[in-house]
Amino acid sequence: MTEPKLSKEEKEILKEFEAGEFKSVLTPRRKKMLQAAAEETFKKDKRINIRISSRDLESLQRRALEEGIPYQTLVSSVLHKYVSGGLQDLMANKAFQRSQKTRR
Repeated sequence: MTEPKLSKEEKEILKEFEAGEFKSVLTPRRKKMLQAAAEETFKKDKRINIRISSRDLESLQRRALEEGIPYQTLVSSVLHKYVSGGLQDLMANKAFQRSQKTRR
C-alpha cells in the first residue's frame, strides 16, 4: 500500500500526534452522548423490499465480495451515504449545471 501524500502542515500534526503531544478533551458525558448517537445511526429497525435488475444485483454482490461484506450491508451503506450527503448524483448535478447555464 502506498503512503499518502501529506502536506507540510499534516506532517507536522502527525509528528506531534505520534510524539504524544495531543490530549483528548473528550469528557465522559460527551463520550456517552456520541456513543448513543452512533448507536442510533446504526440502528436497523425497518425492512424494505426492492426490485432491481439481475445485472445490478450481481454487480452489488461482486462489489460486496471484493469489500468482504454482505451485499445487503453494502446496499444499506450506499443508501445511508446518499441520504446523508456523502454520495452525490453526478448526473443530476450535471443536468442542474446545464440548466443554470441556459438561464443566463
